[in-house]
Formats: sequence, structure tokens, C-alpha cells
Amino acid sequence: MNGPLEWIAAIGTMLAAGLIAADRGRRATGWGFILFCAVSVTWIVSGLTSGAMPIAAMNAVLLCINLWGVWQYLLSPKNRRVMEMMEAVQPRIEAEVEKEMAREG
Repeated sequence: MNGPLEWIAAIGTMLAAGLIAADRGRRATGWGFILFCAVSVTWIVSGLTSGAMPIAAMNAVLLCINLWGVWQYLLSPKNRRVMEMMEAVQPRIEAEVEKEMAREG
């Protein structure tokens, strides 16, 4: 398990984790979950073709979890509406938080 497929999956996994950890908003997090789905499929293929069944099984479960993340962050109609409403007030809230932090600091 040290071929190009595994390197693509490993780099994709790190990029997806970075997207989610960066906390750049719901859309970026949703795209992080999409990338996690793609690399989960890559890990499943790698595991199945190299006889690494634990890797394949783990990523099959992770694929389901990541698909749920895609639904929650990008596809759910309710969550999309909440996101749209939050975007409208986000600049004002961020300014208020910055003022509060300046007073505290």
C-alpha cells in the first residue's frame, strides 16, 4: 500500500481535514465532506485491491458519515435556509464580536 492511489487518498484526506478544521463557513466545510467522500472511495478501492480489508471497511463506514456531512452542510433544505439567513447578519455579528474582544483584551 504505497502506490499513487494511496498517495492521492492520503493527500486528499489531509486537504479535506484542513478544509473542515479551517472553519471557513458551511460551504467550505461541505466541500471538505465532499472531498472526504471522494478519498473514502479511493481508500476503499485501495483496500479491496491490496487485501487491506480493515482499511476498506473503515472507509465504507466513513463514507456513510461523510455523506451525512454533505447532506447537513450542503443539501439539507432547512440547513441551506439557515445558512442564507446567517450570511445576511454575519458581518454585523463579527464586528460586534471584534468590539467585545477588543474591550476584553
